[in-house]
Amino acid sequence: MIVGLGNPGSEYAGTPHNVGFDVADALTERWGLGRPKERFKGRLVEGRAGGIPGETHAQRVALLTPQTYMNDAGRSVGPACGSFKLPLERVLVVHDEIDLPFGEVRTRVGGGLAGHNGLKSIKQELGGADFARVRIGVGRPSSTDPEIVSGYVLGRWRQSKNEVAVLVERGVAAVERVLAGELE
Repeated sequence: MIVGLGNPGSEYAGTPHNVGFDVADALTERWGLGRPKERFKGRLVEGRAGGIPGETHAQRVALLTPQTYMNDAGRSVGPACGSFKLPLERVLVVHDEIDLPFGEVRTRVGGGLAGHNGLKSIKQELGGADFARVRIGVGRPSSTDPEIVSGYVLGRWRQSKNEVAVLVERGVAAVERVLAGELE
């Protein structure tokens, strides 16, 4: 299961905090997965990674974008993983990462949560943090004040549409590398 993190609602579209949703949408389109269904307090599409009709070696995937607010993403991810009987090692979470410079994308399994409330919620619901992650660098404001940081990730992108499109494509490529068994 691939989980793209973000916040529901048009007021959050086009913000750094929703880059996980953007990557999930790009994967859905790229793989031709069709329209999502409302399940598990989220939007869920299922199909084969790669999306080429008749391709038998492509992995089956479920792509979930929780429609809870990000800080409660576990309320969507937990029931979905339970329904599909997925162990932690079969979960990949795509999320924004302020501790990485804009444009940098890294993958890993487990590790610290870096104060990311969406990851904390998922860890709590899944009973552990040993799930794979695609960390998408959105940069950090010059202040550590929580209100300024919140305004930064929930505000509009400061980069151009082209720069954001390249970042999303890097996120898509990272997900595909993880599915191919390539993790940092």
